[in-house]
Amino acid sequence: MKTAKDQTLKSFIKHHFRHFNAAVIVDAAEAYVEHLDRGGKMFLAMAGAMSTGELGLSLAEMIRSEKIHGISTTGANLEEDLFNLIAHQHYRRIPGYRTLSAEEEVALHERKFNRVTDTCIPEEEAMRRLEKPMLKLWQKAEAEGNRYFPYEYFYQLIETKALEPYFQIDPKDSWVVAACEKGIPVFTPGWEDSTIGNFFVSNVRKKAAGSFSLVKSGLEQMDYLIDWYLKNSKDQSIGFFQIGGGIAGDFSICVVPLIQQDLKLDCRLWDYFCQISDSTTSYGSYSGAHPNEKITWGKLGISTPKFIIESDASIVAPLLFQFILESA
Repeated sequence: MKTAKDQTLKSFIKHHFRHFNAAVIVDAAEAYVEHLDRGGKMFLAMAGAMSTGELGLSLAEMIRSEKIHGISTTGANLEEDLFNLIAHQHYRRIPGYRTLSAEEEVALHERKFNRVTDTCIPEEEAMRRLEKPMLKLWQKAEAEGNRYFPYEYFYQLIETKALEPYFQIDPKDSWVVAACEKGIPVFTPGWEDSTIGNFFVSNVRKKAAGSFSLVKSGLEQMDYLIDWYLKNSKDQSIGFFQIGGGIAGDFSICVVPLIQQDLKLDCRLWDYFCQISDSTTSYGSYSGAHPNEKITWGKLGISTPKFIIESDASIVAPLLFQFILESA
């Protein structure tokens, strides 16, 4: 008999997670593995502040191990992974954040600490440190007459190695570095709703970064997603793994009905669906909508494996990812 010392996380989960949301974690993880074993690919839609929650500690290995093949995420998650990479030692954690007074919040603001729940991102060491080299890339693109998607600028920044002198964590724990190394696309609908997106707008207005056309739009990202989906689903199916709700999921999952209903082209439906969400089902809530609602929109089929894990993604996602990695 294996001792507790010898037990893997996967065996622990299978032994203890037997009912309710815990059991769904096992069901969803096993179906994820089965989907990949059949030759399928997996697309990740990620909302929230998962990068500031350091999900890269587990997500990066999922990407390197080719358990994830495409990503749709908020602009905040894209940039905050690199913020953590170059400024981790300057972050400040506030365990008692729930009891902060308004005056204490002002004090954090004056010290240029931007709070995300219990974690404060340092503006100078993280955000401003990224602005200058990014501005050079925008200016270079303008001079060469080129245009890029937001994630491509981030990949260029990584490839220039301009940030390496500032690394404060092991880059293997950065999911953006892993995605760059694997060359997978990262779609960022609504990229203007991010710090670097704000920096770009301000630099265009200050005449420092040319025109807005230097960054390809969300509509162009959707056009690219169509090509990516058709190419990658030609010979195998693609699953959809969603963390949270919002635009990251809304944007990407609708590529299937766009192809089938608007372009009148044949393509596969998403062949797996799992969402980790703490949003309750309510009137008009997409984040809390039951997966069967997506059948009516032509996104999922009757036989598509569907899972909803109603829990905290910062707890559940690393457990599920490790289960999958140990199943390889």
